[in-house]
Amino acid sequence: MIDRRPFETLGGANHGWLDAKHHFSFASYYDPARMNWGALRVWNDDTIGAGTGFPPHPHSDMEIITYVREGAITHQDSLGNTGRTEAGDVQVMSAGSGVRHSEYNREPGTTRIFQIWIEPKTRGQAPSWGAKPFPKGECSGRFVTLASGFAEDTDALPIRTDARIIGATLKAGETAEYPLGADRHGYLVPASGVIDVNGTRLNARDGAAISQEALLRVTAIDDAEVVLVDAA
Repeated sequence: MIDRRPFETLGGANHGWLDAKHHFSFASYYDPARMNWGALRVWNDDTIGAGTGFPPHPHSDMEIITYVREGAITHQDSLGNTGRTEAGDVQVMSAGSGVRHSEYNREPGTTRIFQIWIEPKTRGQAPSWGAKPFPKGECSGRFVTLASGFAEDTDALPIRTDARIIGATLKAGETAEYPLGADRHGYLVPASGVIDVNGTRLNARDGAAISQEALLRVTAIDDAEVVLVDAA
C-alpha cells in the first residue's frame, strides 16, 4: 500500500527566515491522520535563508537526522560538537538524556534540508552527534544506507533505533530496488525529480507512506534524488 501525500497538502508555516513544510503534525500544524508512521515521528522540509537559522534549543529522547539538499548547515551543541554539513551529506544527533543545539545557515545563499525525527529504542542514554560526507557518486543508480540502527550497516552513521535512512540519485530511466519488507513502515520523498514507486507517481517533495510492500522499485522519470526511511 502506498499513500501518496502531495506536497501541496503538507502542513507548515513561513516565518520569513524559515519556510517549513511538515509531512507530520508538528508545532502549530496538527492532523490526527498524520501523527507518525511507525517509529517515524517528524519529516520537515525546511528552506532556511542565508545568515539565519535555529538558535540554541533543547531536545531529549529522539534520533534527529538532517539530510542537506542544498547549501550547508552549521551545527553546534552543548556537548562541544561543531560541524558543517553540506548538500548530499548527513548529520545525526541522538538527543538521549538531553542536549542543546543550534543549526545555522552560514552560507551566502539558501539552504534546504530534510529534518527527520525517529523514536529511539531506549530512553535516557547519553547524547551524541556525528556527521559524514558521503562521496557524491556513491548514491548514483542505487540505494545507499546513510544512517542506521543495524549493526551490519558498518559504513552508515549510527542511530539508536530500529530504522535506516537510505538515499539514491537516479538518472532518468534508471531503477533502484529496496527490500522494505511487508511488516515495515517506509516513508519516501523525492528531494528532486519525478519518480514512480511500485506504480505510484511522485513529484518532487511529495511524500509516500508505504506499508505491506515487500520490495520497492523506484524508477526515475526525470533525474531524481530520493530519500527513504525504513522504520519499525
